Amino acid sequence: MERIVALDRSNIDSEHICCAFSDKKCREGYVLKQEWLKQEFGNGYVFRRIDARAKVFIEYGPAEKAWVPVDAPGYLHVGCFWVSGQYKGRGYGKELLRLALDDAQSQGKNGLVTVAGTSKLPFMSDTKWLLRQGFEICDKTSTGIALLVRKLNPEAPNPQLKDATRSGRCSNTEGLVAYYTNRCPFTEFHVRTSLVEAAEKRNLPLTIVKLDSMEQAQAAPSPATIFSLFYNGELVTTDLSVCLDSRFDKVINK
Repeated sequence: MERIVALDRSNIDSEHICCAFSDKKCREGYVLKQEWLKQEFGNGYVFRRIDARAKVFIEYGPAEKAWVPVDAPGYLHVGCFWVSGQYKGRGYGKELLRLALDDAQSQGKNGLVTVAGTSKLPFMSDTKWLLRQGFEICDKTSTGIALLVRKLNPEAPNPQLKDATRSGRCSNTEGLVAYYTNRCPFTEFHVRTSLVEAAEKRNLPLTIVKLDSMEQAQAAPSPATIFSLFYNGELVTTDLSVCLDSRFDKVINK
């Protein structure tokens, strides 16, 4: 098993952050994600990955500081958690999760909480796998986005999604509305370039809302603050690949 390393302000400029490290189109987004991490390290955020050029990593930090609309005081919120390619099935996911649980235990936290789907959704952790590791669905929206919890303190109250996320609607009911953050290095290019081109090709009005602060993200109408796309006020997808012209119609019309 490859060694697991932790990134922090002292080494993040010389260490890769897993996603988009070879995608030249997303270079700007990669740098923006690095800057976002530097900021969040000051809020107790943790980024761990294997010591290899691979997409095998976990991110987490205090839920009170999470860039997601959840109420989960006393928990650690798990952001991106990904094991890809040849590294699947080799115990890396369980080891990364164990380290997060150990941190939660040592900090006296109630446990871990994360946003995923009621079933597997793109750009989110594998719900079935999380359930096998002891997570439970403790809240969900009408659109199939769930809040999962792994308690260390069985007496702790269940975390909850904020009320604004439950309906699956946003306040702007005309055309496309995309909400995103720089939590993911792929979003900046694909929202600002690919999605703009796809919308213009179809003569669809597009509003882009970049969530630039924790406060804005915690007030978002969708728990999927990496990327959420609304059409005429209704949440249609959290799948960033919808931005691609070849995928747009299939995702929007499904």
